[in-house]
Amino acid sequence: MRELTSAWAALAGAAVGLSALAGCDASPIARLQVGVSTEADMRRALGEPAAVYDAPEGAREFEYPRQPEGHENWFVTVGADGLVREIRQALAPATFARVVPGLDKAEVRRLLGRPARTTFYDLKREEVWDWRHGDAATPLFFSVTFDADGRVVASGSGPDPRREHVGL
Repeated sequence: MRELTSAWAALAGAAVGLSALAGCDASPIARLQVGVSTEADMRRALGEPAAVYDAPEGAREFEYPRQPEGHENWFVTVGADGLVREIRQALAPATFARVVPGLDKAEVRRLLGRPARTTFYDLKREEVWDWRHGDAATPLFFSVTFDADGRVVASGSGPDPRREHVGL
């Protein structure tokens, strides 16, 4: 009987822990407000960025990838005044449309953020970067193929191959 009581207590503790997690804000990005939040607020909510880029008029753009398992890559622009000016989800059709032949790797990284995976094809002398996007119901991959000079030669979106292999 003591074991049963302990098991129920453990189960109840786990349920409380799970409900506390469920009550937490699933997306720290939602805590930020354009024109109100500061760079310090952003860093508290999101941590250290993967990269920081200079932007026009003294602004800076902070990259917060959620790859390889997430389906988002965020960019937060902070103005010269230290306030958040823009929050952008990079993995979106409008951004994918900007990936055109001739762009180099740095330009693609600046548009889309860090990829989920990188694959090298030595015989073809190509490199492919992949990003997960979509949602849990429709997970997708966006892929960009670079030639030996590091320039985009092709891009496209399709189903996440992991989903097809595990039969989900």
